Amino acid sequence: MKSSIDFDQVIQNHSHWKYLLKQAIAQGQSEHTVIHTRDAHHCAFGKWLYSPAGKTLPHYLKVVELHQHFHEEAGKVLKLALLRHSNEALDGLKLGSPFNQASANLINQLCEIRETMESVKKG
Repeated sequence: MKSSIDFDQVIQNHSHWKYLLKQAIAQGQSEHTVIHTRDAHHCAFGKWLYSPAGKTLPHYLKVVELHQHFHEEAGKVLKLALLRHSNEALDGLKLGSPFNQASANLINQLCEIRETMESVKKG
């Protein structure tokens, strides 16, 4: 397990979920399961986050909460997509939706931590 994490990659991966969910809505299928999508331990960041190195992250408990909430909301949208409830699933991606808010909250927190860690390294 790595002792550090590439925050840019983590942010990109979690931002990419909106695209993956849109694909699932359009196709009515996904390579991802609802169970794995809802599991915050399943993605690479989640595996790192729950490792000894991840537990040293600033604001650790807040990040864990935001990350879990993000995956729960992504799982809800994916479930709707796989049930072919396209309109409801699309509503779940709209600005202000629980998924959209969870995504923004997680990404904003990760950006703040990345900036803090970069400023500590520099000075």
